[in-house]
Amino acid sequence: MRHLLLSAAVLAGVAFAGAASAENVHVNPQNSFISSAVKVPAGSETLYVSGITPDVVAGAPADRAFGDTKTQTASVLGRIGAILQGQGYGWEDVVMMRVLLVGDPAKGGGMDFAGMMESYNAVYGPLKKKPARITSQVAGLVRPGMMVEIEVQAAKKP
Repeated sequence: MRHLLLSAAVLAGVAFAGAASAENVHVNPQNSFISSAVKVPAGSETLYVSGITPDVVAGAPADRAFGDTKTQTASVLGRIGAILQGQGYGWEDVVMMRVLLVGDPAKGGGMDFAGMMESYNAVYGPLKKKPARITSQVAGLVRPGMMVEIEVQAAKKP
């Protein structure tokens, strides 16, 4: 009986260690811009990054203090990248991204999806592991002129 319990404990420990060391699985069969799903194994460490907004662009006119959508997205992704790095994570560890875009008056009030994608692709274009993502147009953000807010969740082996 003692050997049976010891064997069961060893097998449970091996199974737990295997789960804890498993990698996130990014479901992206067409190698598109986003993953259609990301599976995070049990025992993973997670990081939740709040909605991040852009920095003011030095010298920009007051009505475009944060720049256009492309500029704002680059700013937000730069800020998120610094947070990830500061916590020991990388872009490959991001499993979910939520992008909120305000309509751009210069685009007839529609969201500038192409501008957002230019900055997004500057980060994720060369990477194989892309996050699951949603992109939505919203009526407004915390300050006038802000057109981009992004939040992410990341997960990795402990």
